[in-house]
Amino acid sequence: MTDPCSAADPTAGPVDPGPGAPASVPDPAVVDPASIPANGHHSNQADTFNMEQQMKIGETDDNGLLESSMRLKPHEAQSYRKKALWVSWVSIVVTMILAIAAFTVSIMRHSASAFGFAFDATLDVLSSIIVIWRYSNAAAVHSAHREYIACVILGVVFILSAITILGKAIHDLATKLQPEVDDFLYSVSVISGVVCTILSILKFMLGKVLTSRALITDGFNSLVGGVMGFSILISAEVFKHEPSVWFLDGTMGVLIGLIILAYGVKLLKDMVPRVRQTRNYERFE
Repeated sequence: MTDPCSAADPTAGPVDPGPGAPASVPDPAVVDPASIPANGHHSNQADTFNMEQQMKIGETDDNGLLESSMRLKPHEAQSYRKKALWVSWVSIVVTMILAIAAFTVSIMRHSASAFGFAFDATLDVLSSIIVIWRYSNAAAVHSAHREYIACVILGVVFILSAITILGKAIHDLATKLQPEVDDFLYSVSVISGVVCTILSILKFMLGKVLTSRALITDGFNSLVGGVMGFSILISAEVFKHEPSVWFLDGTMGVLIGLIILAYGVKLLKDMVPRVRQTRNYERFE
């Protein structure tokens, strides 16, 4: 008979289980520490991956959509699109009236800044027409390609207008043309400044919601019109008390022309490459 103590002999080698013996099961309480992610690192990687995917979805280069498509519900986007159209139509009517009045003032009172404002108001009409084209198609409310095309057209219009404003202002400075100040000039400048400033605020707000560079550009143009309207008032008032500062009116025209020119050039520089990148997404047209 075998001594039972020999079965517990620590010097004995491992016992080979028989063919019918069950396989050994590891203790569930024993876990390899290397298999546990430190501080949930694995879950953090998953979260980072999900965020990167969401960022890629929002990129216009990947899907041809503006960032507003990620934030606005369809009915909200259409509501803001209609508001943008409404503001653009109001802007066309108002700025067309102001342009006619400003052209009249510039001819009658020899005001370079009034001519600059009149041309800027005409530019505002054109930019609002471009915005209307931009949002005329309900299905293209988030289309990046349509947005960038509108911006390229705006950039060209800005540059042409700036050249005209600069030419007129430089000519008036060279010939020492002095403006004539009266109540009509004051009235046009105050109304123009207030109305254009209000329009610019509305366009900026809508452009931010719709992430529309075209709307923001249109708002910038209206803001320039507001500044020019008030500049007519300032230069006229200064000239009234100090005739020796006659050049202030023409200088303001040159300054505004340079600002519009710089903005137009930057717009083309930014938007032309994007038009090429998104040309494959014309299905939204």
